[in-house]
Amino acid sequence: MLNIAFISHDRKKDEMVNFVIAYEYVFHGHKLYSTGTTGSRIMDATKLDIHRFQSGPLGGDQQIGALVADNEMDLIIFLRDPLMAQPHEPDIIALLRLCDVQGIPVATNIATAELLVRALERGDFAWRELTDKYKPGVDEA
Repeated sequence: MLNIAFISHDRKKDEMVNFVIAYEYVFHGHKLYSTGTTGSRIMDATKLDIHRFQSGPLGGDQQIGALVADNEMDLIIFLRDPLMAQPHEPDIIALLRLCDVQGIPVATNIATAELLVRALERGDFAWRELTDKYKPGVDEA
């Protein structure tokens, strides 16, 4: 069971909901998280249970980032709207930086999300267990 987070900007919410509907069978059985409205919309359209955090601009990105910082997140699908300025852009950049630090796969568009979910479906995320096992501690880095 993996910890998976869904985040989407306003103009990408329909795309996220349709994506999760298409792969509901893959996400079933994993522990799912989301920012506020995205999670509500996904739960309304599927039978998935999602732990919802605050809306992104109200701190939801940072709440998910806290799980990433503690290495408690395995995959993030974050459908960003690159054509719209976001008032909480610093939070978004901080979340993406944390994913890079912790080696957390993150999809920021539907094409990458498709590749990661297909890998998840095949069981290709077993490498996360090995990475965690041999990851140096903060003091050793």
